[in-house]
Amino acid sequence: MGTAALEVADIFRTHGPAWRQAQRSHLSLGQLKVMTAIEQCRSAALGGHVLRCEDCQRLQVAYNSCRNRHCPKCQARAAQRWLDARQADLLPLDYFHVVFTLPAPISEIAYWNKAVVYGLLFEVAAQTLRTIAADPRHLGAQIGATLVLHTWGSALTHHPHVHGIVPGGGLSLDGERWVACRPGFFLPVRVLSRLFRRLFLEALEQEHRAGTLQFFSQHTALADPKAFARWLAPLRRCEWVVYAKKPFAGPQAVLAYLSRYTHRVAISNSRLVAHDERGVTFRWKDYRDKDRGQGRTRHKTMTLSPDEFMRRFLLHVLPVGFHRIRHYGLLANTHRRECIDQARQLLTPEAPGALPEKVGCGAADQIRPTFVCVHCGAMMLIVETFARGQPIRTPHQRGPP
Repeated sequence: MGTAALEVADIFRTHGPAWRQAQRSHLSLGQLKVMTAIEQCRSAALGGHVLRCEDCQRLQVAYNSCRNRHCPKCQARAAQRWLDARQADLLPLDYFHVVFTLPAPISEIAYWNKAVVYGLLFEVAAQTLRTIAADPRHLGAQIGATLVLHTWGSALTHHPHVHGIVPGGGLSLDGERWVACRPGFFLPVRVLSRLFRRLFLEALEQEHRAGTLQFFSQHTALADPKAFARWLAPLRRCEWVVYAKKPFAGPQAVLAYLSRYTHRVAISNSRLVAHDERGVTFRWKDYRDKDRGQGRTRHKTMTLSPDEFMRRFLLHVLPVGFHRIRHYGLLANTHRRECIDQARQLLTPEAPGALPEKVGCGAADQIRPTFVCVHCGAMMLIVETFARGQPIRTPHQRGPP
C-alpha cells in the first residue's frame, strides 16, 4: 500500500469489521459510529455528485464526506470555516499559549468519566486564568481565552490537556482602560499551576460526593469516600504541569497556530508511514528524549498491531454533544462582539475603525469556488447528484451532456 495514499480509513476498512465484532461488548455506541463514519467517508456509501469544469469540460465524481469530527479527512475544511469566523476577533497585540495538563492518575479515571472530567478541565483552567489575571498583584484585568481540548499524546495514548490561546492583556476591572501584559510575559506559571491543582481537586471531590464519577477495574475501590481521599492525597503534593510558551509573532501567527490545533484529531493521515504485515507504522514525537545540546524533541516511528492502533485511536472519541473548543471571559460567545469592540477602541483610540472586521473582504475573496478543477484550476459546477449507495457511471463512461 503506497505511503502517499495511506489513510486511517484504510486501517479501519481492512481490520475494522472483524475487530468490531470481537470487541462489540467493549465499544460504546459513539465509538461504533466513528468507526462507521471513517470507513464510509468519501465513498459511494455516502452518496455524492458529478462535477463538470466550466473551462475544460472534464467530469469528476466527488463522494460526500462523513463530517465526523474525529475523521482525519473532514477537519481541514471545518477548521477553515471556523478560522474565517475568528478573523474578526483578532486584536493588535501579543497572544500567549498556555497548556494545562492533568496528572496521569486522573487521566486514568477520566477515560470512564469523560464528560465530567473533561468539563472540569475546561472550567478550572479558565477559572485559574481569570482569577490570577484579575489579581492586582499580577495583571489586575478581565481577560479572554480560547481553550481547545486534546486528549492524546503523540503515541495515541490517553493524555488529556487543554491548549489556551490568550490575548496579552485585558480590560481593567472598571472597564475603562486596557491593561497590557509585560513584554514577553503573561502570568507566572508556578502560581497558575498551584491554583489549578487546588481548584481541580476541590471540584473533583465535589463530583465524587455528588455521585457523578464511575470507577471500574482496578479503580473500583475509589467509590468509597475514604479510599478516594487517600487516592487524592499524593495529587495534592505533586507538581501539576502548566506550561506557557513565548508569545506568538503577531495575530496572524495565532491564526496559523489555531488552524493546526482547533480541529486536530488524534492522528493525521500524514503521520502514517506503512500498513503491512508488521502492523501500522506512524511517526511520533518522544518528548522525553531530547537531542543533547539542541533541546529538540526526537522524531521516531512506532509500529502497532492494527487492533491496538484502532483501540488507541478510539480512546479519543468524545461524548456526544461535548464541545472541544470553548471561549471564556472577554471572548465568551454571549458578549464577545461588544468586548472586542471595546478593547479595540481602547487599544487604538485615534482610529477605532482602522482594523477591518474581516481580513480579506475584497471581491476576489468573497467568491471562493467550492470545487476547483485539478487540471486547469477553473470552477467546477455540480451537474448531477446521487444518493447513498446509488451506483453511478464513472466519468470516463460518460460523454458531455
